[in-house]
Amino acid sequence: MAKCCLGNIVILPLLELTQKQASKLALVSQGLHKSNAFGKDIQGAQAAINHLSYIQIDSISVIQRAHHHCLWSRVKNYQIDFIEQLIAQKQIFEYWSHAAAYLPIQDYRFSLPKKQAIAAGERHWRDKNPIAEKRVLQRIQQEGPLRTKDFERDSTKKGSGWWDWKPDKVALEQLFIEGELMVAERRGFQKVYDLTERVLPTGIDTTIPSAKEFERYLINSYLRANGFANAQHISYLRKGIKSHITQTCQEMLENGELQQVSLGDHVYYALPNLTDLLKQSVNRNQVNILSPFDNAVIQRKRLSEIFGFDYQIECYVPPIKRQYGYFSLPLLWGTEFVGRMDTKIDRKTHILHVQNLHLETAKVDDFIEVLQPALKAFMYFNHGIEIQLHKVTSNQPLGQNKEADIKQRLQTL
Repeated sequence: MAKCCLGNIVILPLLELTQKQASKLALVSQGLHKSNAFGKDIQGAQAAINHLSYIQIDSISVIQRAHHHCLWSRVKNYQIDFIEQLIAQKQIFEYWSHAAAYLPIQDYRFSLPKKQAIAAGERHWRDKNPIAEKRVLQRIQQEGPLRTKDFERDSTKKGSGWWDWKPDKVALEQLFIEGELMVAERRGFQKVYDLTERVLPTGIDTTIPSAKEFERYLINSYLRANGFANAQHISYLRKGIKSHITQTCQEMLENGELQQVSLGDHVYYALPNLTDLLKQSVNRNQVNILSPFDNAVIQRKRLSEIFGFDYQIECYVPPIKRQYGYFSLPLLWGTEFVGRMDTKIDRKTHILHVQNLHLETAKVDDFIEVLQPALKAFMYFNHGIEIQLHKVTSNQPLGQNKEADIKQRLQTL
């Protein structure tokens, strides 16, 4: 690719992407283009987190939780205890990305600007409570790691949800988000808090990055994991940073550290290795059953721009307004999103209930054939032994016979 030089400025020419190229780049960067792009076992899980820069944590558990689901989609032989092992080995840590997340320990210093801002008075969720914070900090200093349940609730009040947390829980979270505490482990799904100096491994860089360093970190890590993006994508759910990201991207573009690509009317930034990524192949017969919180789909507008797939998680939508189901999962076939599937595991009977399989492809028979092994693997991942498919819908009329055929093929794996 020829470079354009203007004085000391080196600018790579604009690369016009086709829809297929854009989809491919996004999926190759995410490690969803083939099986085991990051390797297998716990080493593969660590490599995936390092490459993606975060894995979102979510509490919804109608199937395996999102952080496990995201890694299972990318890592052969993934086991749900890998995350706790990596926490114990001090390879990853829990903090806030655009949401609660597991992050690579080598990126720890880039969590410090947020911690510093919160400690200086920026509000996270609730107002500070110095008395409660002092109380819980003293107990952890003296007693060691503690959970929320180790602090008694005010017996005169009855809790009514996360918005009505007891003061000590608010204090624990405040100290965690400020950086005084870290999550040493989780028991069940409960955080166990300890002093940061007792959790953080020795030798970790704890120097606070400059604003420019932080911006470059966000840009490089986002583009590594996603292939290409604009400033809005990179600054997703981060307040007051978009204009700074735009300026730093432009500086990096002029320095030859970035290039620009276009998709239709949209112009994006990318790393200079884009051509190498385009040379990689995509397994056209691979089906990925993705989490609604998967890194590849979490930014819904970007998902629509690149793949033409309009997706909304409906667990937050009133039941009467749901179109596809409470927890419908995006279905990726090769480089195309071809449907969504609302699922729930019954942990007593070990039946994986597919409440609704919604198809958005004209190649129904071909897709069902490649969906079969993916669905079977997904069932086992959720500790299921049987599948019950309750409803099949489609953008195109299926007919009773076709729906019955699909049910038979997917329920007798």
